[in-house]
Amino acid sequence: MLQRPSVGLAEIAWRWSFGAACGTLLLVSCIEYLETLPVDAADWLLLRTRQPVLIAHALAHIFSGSAVRAIEALVVLAVTFAVTWIGLASLGRAATIQSLLIYLSERGTSRSIQGDGEELSPSPLTSLWGLNFLRVAVTLAAGVGCLAAVLVAGGAFPAHNSTPAAAFLLFLWVLTPVWLAWSVTNWFLSVAAVFVVVKARDTFAAIAAAVDLVRHRPASVFATGIWFALAHIAAFVAAASLVAFPLGLAEFLPRGALVGGVALVALLYFAAADFLYIGRLAAYVGIVEWPGTPRFAGAVPPISLSSPDSAPTTASAVDPDELILSDAQDEN
Repeated sequence: MLQRPSVGLAEIAWRWSFGAACGTLLLVSCIEYLETLPVDAADWLLLRTRQPVLIAHALAHIFSGSAVRAIEALVVLAVTFAVTWIGLASLGRAATIQSLLIYLSERGTSRSIQGDGEELSPSPLTSLWGLNFLRVAVTLAAGVGCLAAVLVAGGAFPAHNSTPAAAFLLFLWVLTPVWLAWSVTNWFLSVAAVFVVVKARDTFAAIAAAVDLVRHRPASVFATGIWFALAHIAAFVAAASLVAFPLGLAEFLPRGALVGGVALVALLYFAAADFLYIGRLAAYVGIVEWPGTPRFAGAVPPISLSSPDSAPTTASAVDPDELILSDAQDEN
């Protein structure tokens, strides 16, 4: 992260470019959607009364019949975001992992073993597209699971029931396994990208390799995850502390300075999170490329003949003037 910051900056470039494009597209879509809503004179009159009940009645009349257009717009945006993210994330991940391989090879800690006799991927981008498509599908399934948690909690405890704590507890009971399943599956799919670029695996072979990595190197993998998780938590606590300082002075600071300060701290936190992600990815690449054992575990290191302090070799330990068996037979 510190010796090769260009990799972290590249990660920030493609992630933030995607976020800025999605935010701009979402803002433009919302503006276009609001322009399609009819507002008559009666609605304007109710909105200007500043009475919550009358304003709610006016908004209900304005948005009535527009749910179909809103759903259509959300579906189009979701598909656009998913397709764009699959392509951009595949290109960005291939570039960052290849940069990490170059860095490790320059330091002499990369063996760059390709294939190992298994099925090779014809193109890393094709396999990365498959992995990112699976990540999108898993995220969509997790979203459906979250919606199901809301529906189950609402159905078990109707609105007239005065037990919101029990409904929230049931919501957490349903949401927790959904979140755990999503986080574990998403982690395996993200680590599988290392095997696509480093070992040239296809999509499903890379997933199997990621599972084998956890099976054979659990200590290294979990230690890496724990240390970087602690670093991420420390960054979040530091960012929250910095945000709390201007919020505490909200009565004395101008609104523009307050919003700008909070936005600056948020951007610094997101940048630190991206650098930590690259550091964790580099650790996984290092674990895959150099498992911690020499290439020839049982080989004896060679002894230099030019070193005066080295032990005598087999050639130097034999006396050249001593008769050998063939010379003794010739003399006889």
